[in-house]
Amino acid sequence: MKIAIVGYGKMGKIIDEIAAKRGHEIVAKLNETPTKENLNNADVAIEFSQPEAAFGNIKICLEHKIPVVCGTTGWLAKKPEIERISEENQTAFLYGSNFSLGVNLFFALNEKLAELMKNFDEYRVQLEEIHHTQKKDAPSGTAISLAEAIIKNNPQFDAWKLDETKGNQLGIFAVREDEIPGTHSVFYRSEVDEIEIKHTAFNRNGFALGAVVAAEWIKGKIGNFSMKDVLGL
Repeated sequence: MKIAIVGYGKMGKIIDEIAAKRGHEIVAKLNETPTKENLNNADVAIEFSQPEAAFGNIKICLEHKIPVVCGTTGWLAKKPEIERISEENQTAFLYGSNFSLGVNLFFALNEKLAELMKNFDEYRVQLEEIHHTQKKDAPSGTAISLAEAIIKNNPQFDAWKLDETKGNQLGIFAVREDEIPGTHSVFYRSEVDEIEIKHTAFNRNGFALGAVVAAEWIKGKIGNFSMKDVLGL
C-alpha cells in the first residue's frame, strides 16, 4: 500500500518506521500543504499535523479521493464539514482521538462504567489527563472522547469544562509535564471511597501502530469511520 504521511514530526517518523516494517511504501513525507503532485498517488494519507493545519490538509486529500486517517486533535468543530466532504467525494475519513489499542479498550470500559454509575449520585466524577509540554491543545482529544462518553451515559451532565467538576459540567484537569506520552484517569469519588480507571502510555509506538492498522483497514472503503469500526468494538 502507498501511504502519504501528512505531518512529518515525531509521530510521523514513528508511523514511517512502523509502516515500512509492515511492508508499505511511504510515497510522501509532508510538512507542507498537500497537493495532487506531492501526494504522489497515495492509496491512503495519515494526517498528524497541527490543529490549525488539519482541516485544510484533510480537505485537499479527500478532494483528490485519497482516504484519510487523522490523529490531529484540536480542530473538531470542523469535523462535520470534513465528513460531508468525504461523502461528496465518495471516499473515506477516519478520525481517532487516540489510535492505541489499549486506549480504545479503555474507551469501551469508560462507557460501561459511566452506564453503571449514572444512578449513584453520591459519586462525583472527575477526569485528568497528563501530557508532554509540547502538546498544544488542552484538554487532549482522548480526554474529550472520555468526557463525551460519560455525558452521553449520565443525564447529570450536559457539557465538559477545563477545571473541577461543578453542577452539570464535567471537569477535566489538563496537566503538562516533560516527556509524558499520555496518561488518562477517570475518578468516581464519594465520601467513603473512590473508583478509578486509568490508562498510561509508555511511548508513542502504540498510537503509530494503530494509525497504520487503521490505514490498512480503510483502504478501498467509502464512508466516515472510527477506531470502533476498525477494532469491531
